[in-house]
Amino acid sequence: MPIPTEPIGSIPRPQRLLTAIDDRFAGRISETALQAAEAEAVRETILCMEETGSPVITDGEQTKPSFATYPLAGLQHLAPDRVIIPFADGHSRRLPRLTAGPFEYAVHAPSYLLKAQQYAHRPLKQAVISASALSLLYPREGVAGYPRESFIHDLLDEAERDIRECLERGAVCVQIDFTEGRLALKLDPSGELLRSFVELNNKVLHRFTSAERHKIGVHTCPGGDRDSTHSADVDYSGLLPELFQLNAGRFYIQLASEPDRKRVLREIRGHLQPDQVVFVGVTDPITPTVETAEQVRDRVLEAAGIIPVESLGTTDDCGFSPFADDTSTSRDTAFAKIRNRVEGTRLASASLGV
Repeated sequence: MPIPTEPIGSIPRPQRLLTAIDDRFAGRISETALQAAEAEAVRETILCMEETGSPVITDGEQTKPSFATYPLAGLQHLAPDRVIIPFADGHSRRLPRLTAGPFEYAVHAPSYLLKAQQYAHRPLKQAVISASALSLLYPREGVAGYPRESFIHDLLDEAERDIRECLERGAVCVQIDFTEGRLALKLDPSGELLRSFVELNNKVLHRFTSAERHKIGVHTCPGGDRDSTHSADVDYSGLLPELFQLNAGRFYIQLASEPDRKRVLREIRGHLQPDQVVFVGVTDPITPTVETAEQVRDRVLEAAGIIPVESLGTTDDCGFSPFADDTSTSRDTAFAKIRNRVEGTRLASASLGV
């Protein structure tokens, strides 16, 4: 069986969709017109992704405001002043603050899946945000009449629902975005914050059977926004032992942009369990240069020399546009990188005789 390969998720939005979003915000077009632009972007993105030869596809997250905040779109009781996430180039993103309970998702991931299924002819994966990322919405000073324990109870229920309904509605797999894993070590080098994140996410994962967890994966990277990262300076050696404590069957790990891939691969090998598959990043969405299929092939063969081939898959380091307003990478570049990842993985599979 060939080495599996999957995208992470997001693809840069076409300019006409970004214009429609701006026009809707300004009141120049109707909600119906925006929805039409969104549907066309999803249809076109799925068509282009299928044309790359990718055996598993996504909708490119065309209608998500961001990979992290989609459950909050339209949600009341939020203030825009919670955790600031600084990036290496000086820009930042900020999570909102919960001001009242109870906490419920305003939008669930299966809604994106159902729309994508109208156009897809290949298996669809669906990305969801981690419970640990959304736990940061709750302020340190608390919320009047809504203790943290109640918030966590509601959060776990919503996170479970997001994953479970995606599986029930036909997603070939569900990917939990855990970009805050590496960031946690930057915010708290003691590792206590990271361990609390892992514990919280495991409370969600433990609600699923072993067969279901085989279809659930975790994605980690040092962030990827406007061609910059938030935690690439944090060594993987602090993250990987805790990462593989997550009770998931699949791990999507940024690797192409790492300066010492072999060292990281050896560390992954030391923690990987026999029933787990690790999808290593073989293309870097942040760099404008498109990796050749031969470069991808060589990276896959490098990984196969350390990771058992039956436990190996390939992916992109991260999404190409995890925030809707990120236009630092073109759609053409994104699809070219995906196309060469697919072809390079095929070449490596042939070389290995699998």
